[in-house]
Amino acid sequence: MSQQGAALQSYNNELVKCIEDLCSKRDELHKHILQEEEEKQKLQNDMRILSERLAKVNESLAKKMASRNEFDKTIAETEAAYMKILESSQTLLNVLKRESHSLREKSMSQGGSTQRTLTQT
Repeated sequence: MSQQGAALQSYNNELVKCIEDLCSKRDELHKHILQEEEEKQKLQNDMRILSERLAKVNESLAKKMASRNEFDKTIAETEAAYMKILESSQTLLNVLKRESHSLREKSMSQGGSTQRTLTQT
């Protein structure tokens, strides 16, 4: 019977050792779970912060793009008005040159006829 008792004691010691090993592995696994849960919380917080920043950047971009579009519109309108002014200036210059030339010709022809009248008398 002492052999049976010794065998039972050996089995019991082995069983206790296996249970202790399992408990040790469970504790190690629990420690890893806690670390990963902590990392998960940190990552979720980082994602929330980044999502908020992304929303703010998107809002800022939308405002700046709208402003840029207004600049583009104003520039286009100003350039169009400036081109009209240039065209009008060119037209005015052409009219002025034509009138000036016409006035010179009239002046010359009247000055020439006055000279002839004076010489004839």
